[in-house]
Amino acid sequence: MMETYDIAIIGTGPAGISAAITATIRNKKIILFGSRELSDKIRKAHLIQNYPGFPECSGEDLCNAFAAHLEKMGIEITEEKINAVYPMGETFALQTMKNEMHQARSVILACGMVQGKLLPGEEDLVGRGVSYCATCDAPLYRGRSVAVIGYSLEAEEEVNFLSEVASEVLYFPVYRVEPKVSESVKVVRQIPQAILNKEAAEEAFSLAQADPAKSSAKDLASGEALSVDALKQGQLAVQTTKDTFPADGIFVLRSSVPAGQLIPGIEMDGEHVKVNLQMETSVPGCFACGDITGRPYQYVKAAGQGNVAVLSAVSYLDQK
Repeated sequence: MMETYDIAIIGTGPAGISAAITATIRNKKIILFGSRELSDKIRKAHLIQNYPGFPECSGEDLCNAFAAHLEKMGIEITEEKINAVYPMGETFALQTMKNEMHQARSVILACGMVQGKLLPGEEDLVGRGVSYCATCDAPLYRGRSVAVIGYSLEAEEEVNFLSEVASEVLYFPVYRVEPKVSESVKVVRQIPQAILNKEAAEEAFSLAQADPAKSSAKDLASGEALSVDALKQGQLAVQTTKDTFPADGIFVLRSSVPAGQLIPGIEMDGEHVKVNLQMETSVPGCFACGDITGRPYQYVKAAGQGNVAVLSAVSYLDQK
């Protein structure tokens, strides 16, 4: 039988850590999803001057202090990325990138802002050819072509997995380090600008045929432009400033899934999750804190909101 937690906390930045500490003090059974390295963003900070009790400390020092606090309280981190959260009435089902499921009575979103803004066309095509989870959806593309847009080195593992399933993998690494992927993967060093459905891609192809100076669809094997007829029924395309690349499916791999796609129906305020002063979202039992709720993007603000969010979650659970 699946274990049910009182609170599932997604994120190991200041907001998630603050929530986990307070939840443990309040004797709630929690599961904390994130990285044992905690926050890469904080670790890279050279100097933090406005965090109480830590004058002029480095990001590395602050992360180490966070880690020591978690260890002292016996709080463990589950190193799994959450792909989707489904409200199930009395509980929430949390699906990981490995297609495993966890269950909790309440959820706190403390996962920060995703890397890069959503690409034009991305949101409308999620579930219709665009996916955030290779492990979950790779079987749908067995023997078919896929394009992968990766925002960090962590994406390479999923790219290599897809290369074992799909007939062709185009990889668009949106980072400077040279990717280490399977020899069968075709690496495209062009920055994706949009994801096109069949109609939009056909229009791009037609423009390219009318004016060769404009972007076109390319066959990477030959380097020649493809015709409109090359786009098969149901295919999508990744558009860069130079070319348009057709594929049966497109995987967008960021460090976390955009909040608007993480929980069905959650109300957004632009690119942020909409919350009230109690850190409650539009989904009962789901709370949010930190950068994901809006500016200012400050560590001390995030920690405070994490405390508010978990106390609201505790109150929610006590009323059940």
